[in-house]
Amino acid sequence: MSWNRDDHRRRRGYHHGNLREALIQAALELISNKGPAGFTFAEAARYAGVSPAAPYRHYRDRDALMADVARRGFEQFAAALTKAWDEGRPTPSAAFERLGRAYLDFARREPAYFSAMFESGLDLKSFPAVQEAADSAFAVLRGACEVLVSTLPPARRPPALMMALHVWSLAHGIASLFGRGDAARRPIPMTPEELLEAAMLVYMQGLGFGPAESGSAQG
Repeated sequence: MSWNRDDHRRRRGYHHGNLREALIQAALELISNKGPAGFTFAEAARYAGVSPAAPYRHYRDRDALMADVARRGFEQFAAALTKAWDEGRPTPSAAFERLGRAYLDFARREPAYFSAMFESGLDLKSFPAVQEAADSAFAVLRGACEVLVSTLPPARRPPALMMALHVWSLAHGIASLFGRGDAARRPIPMTPEELLEAAMLVYMQGLGFGPAESGSAQG
């Protein structure tokens, strides 16, 4: 790979006023090639085709750049989950199934964003915008769980937050191990969607959802 600045500038179409976007795209490419911890701030600048000092116009350091990438990833993730949930239409169980598939689809389509969001080691207390974006994505899942829980008799309703955390753990574990679109994906003798469906069927029945509520719910 050539590290010639002019080559990179031509390839990315960098021009004045588009520095932030050029750096984000450079970071995404480097994450794809080296992982979220595998490159320096100077390397991101060089890959974007700018001087080592140029990124400081927008970011104080590498973590700030990574945080911007993660924030954007969470915003896209939240939008994908919201679209999949579609306010629980046509039924909460069918919408919940789409929600799970959307989780896996994002990990498959956007592995670099997925890594920046969940594997960069950022201290989210230092980056409130990232925390806010992450909370917004989780809120979609929690809201979906609240709707599903409300379909059970009051005496049998589990805490919606507990359910959301359990479902998140299942979906995220399967996405991270078996559903992502990069070299970290591990092979299994079934699709990630089939694995999530089976896991969610057992989980939902354990919570007391009958076949009508849990037959197609896949977190």
